Amino acid sequence: MMEFNILTLCYLVGSITFILGLKMLSNPATARKGNLIAAGGMTIAIIGTIFLYKDGTGAKLHNYVWIFGGIFIGGVIGTLAAKKVKMTAMPEMVSMFNGMGGACAALISIVEFKHLGMEVVPGTGNAYMPEGSESTLLIILLGLIIGSVSFAGSMIAWGKLNGKVKDFSFKGQHIFNIGLLLGILALAVYLFTSITASNAFLIYVLFAMALMYGVFFVFPIGGADMPVVISLLNSFTGVAAACGGFLYDNKVMLTGGILVGAAGTLLTILMCKAMNRSLSNVLIGSFGASAKGGASAGMHGSYKEISLSDTAVLMSYAHKVFIVPGYGLAVAQAQHVCHELEKILESKGVELKYAIHPVAGRMPGHMNVLLAEADVPYEKLLEMEHANDEFGSTDVVLVLGANDVVNPAAKSDPASPIYGMPILDVELAKHVIVNKRSMKPGYAGIENQLFFQPKTSMLFGDAKKVLQDLVAEIKNL
Repeated sequence: MMEFNILTLCYLVGSITFILGLKMLSNPATARKGNLIAAGGMTIAIIGTIFLYKDGTGAKLHNYVWIFGGIFIGGVIGTLAAKKVKMTAMPEMVSMFNGMGGACAALISIVEFKHLGMEVVPGTGNAYMPEGSESTLLIILLGLIIGSVSFAGSMIAWGKLNGKVKDFSFKGQHIFNIGLLLGILALAVYLFTSITASNAFLIYVLFAMALMYGVFFVFPIGGADMPVVISLLNSFTGVAAACGGFLYDNKVMLTGGILVGAAGTLLTILMCKAMNRSLSNVLIGSFGASAKGGASAGMHGSYKEISLSDTAVLMSYAHKVFIVPGYGLAVAQAQHVCHELEKILESKGVELKYAIHPVAGRMPGHMNVLLAEADVPYEKLLEMEHANDEFGSTDVVLVLGANDVVNPAAKSDPASPIYGMPILDVELAKHVIVNKRSMKPGYAGIENQLFFQPKTSMLFGDAKKVLQDLVAEIKNL
């Protein structure tokens, strides 16, 4: 009884630290500490489970070599991956790790399905599920479906983010996706109501169908919509993990899964709102596929360039400057020199802030993490709504590698694939300077009307090199 109480206490501590850690993650100033607190709670829960858990017969865990071997190998791989990953590759790593969580949940369901066993009905020769196991079977089926979709979808998302997997779609794919999903649900209902020893193999058919749906669900989705996909798949993994918590009657696993699932779902809704997408379209994988080659694709109009010296003068004598970070800033690893530019301009009396779009980069919060790494004060990072209120009184906006989140076509061109998507209204400022390597379209594959507006000037080059030269020019003024 004492050991049971101690294990319950371990789970309670783990659950509390998860909640505290999640709360602290909402602010970059406390995010690191919150992550460590949650990790500490998970460590306590794991150790408590390994040494204090007892099954229904009172037996403790005994295969310690396999347990600690898995922990060691996974810990080494995870540590090395986290230390070596570049900021530009962070979305891929998040997607891959999320997929591993889904795979674990699916495998747990398969293993626990085998543990249910079959009872032979006397006189019939047929074997059926044990009486009273209906709720367990339901959780197994849910965990298998959701975990498999999360794993397969996350792997395709990982491939898309690192460029190894291209967008793929075919005529009638939306109908195919819906049909496949309905087939999965129908097979799950059949297994739940009619499973026997003779048709138990269908659990593997269900597994394969769920994997297939995860693949075809993500395949057609355009790159600009990846933040929505990542947050949605993250919520799937959380729900699948919660199913595992039900199976094992593990309170901390259940709590963690519910928190991840709820947070991922809320974030998905916010991402959909930020990109003007409906959640129903996300679920059938029908959005973003038409972005490339849309009506707005193709060059139009003329643009003008600006020199480094003119940019330095314009920014040095401005009263208010906004910087809009994008994926190009992350690719160039220019966040630190960007912070240096911020400090030198502020030393000249310039008010400088950052405008952050909810889906800038390749995953939710990508730009916030990028700038936090460079010690940019959190209070300088303005969310889209607040930044839009201030652009009208801004002298200069410097756009660093951002494309779609500042494209006025989202408001003015009904034929554009991003029409209706809330954007940063940078065109309201007196001067807009856009730093890009070239005039190639952004991640959504469509042209940006902002580049051809009279108040916009193009500053071509690698973001890090351009910012370094800009800092040098400003210092010489």
